[in-house]
Amino acid sequence: MTPQINPLILLFASIFTGNILLTNFLGLCSFISISRDMKSANGLGLAVTVVLTLTALINWAVMHYILIPLNLMVYRYIVFIIVIAATVQMLEMIIDRVSPALYMTLGIFLPLITVNCAILGVALFMQIRNYGLLQTLAFSFGSGLGWWLAIIALAAIQKKIARAPVPAGLQGPGITLITIGFMALAFIGFSGMLNVS
Repeated sequence: MTPQINPLILLFASIFTGNILLTNFLGLCSFISISRDMKSANGLGLAVTVVLTLTALINWAVMHYILIPLNLMVYRYIVFIIVIAATVQMLEMIIDRVSPALYMTLGIFLPLITVNCAILGVALFMQIRNYGLLQTLAFSFGSGLGWWLAIIALAAIQKKIARAPVPAGLQGPGITLITIGFMALAFIGFSGMLNVS
């Protein structure tokens, strides 16, 4: 366990200085493709935060109560991926039963989350850094919030860019990638304040 990192500091660090998306560049595919619309970006951000937190906690429990005691850590990648896929599938079924309106809003985004590499990345960081349960909760929830903050920010910036005179050669993916680069620089600028590693 890593007792020297306070969970509250880890929460804020994972949102800003160790942003899973803008400092580790995990989860870029769905980030770029869904960030054109604010409502879609908000829905995906919420879904990623919930799934990221749930799967990291379940993977922590599976690792500490099944894989380590049975000396099966060699299978951790496969198990983590199975947990992620099963959690997303169960969450999709629960939301469909409890709130069909929310399912219609998030239903499109939930299958995308299964293949979001940020979800597996957080589970692997949790394992590599040997986080305890509270640290895993803080890190996974903070990483989800950081991902959500980044996609909302990009959606807002792209809304402004849509009305701006962008040169023809930079329209579309070009200006999006440049914007993401500037956003990453801004988030990395926080790195002197808090550190996750």
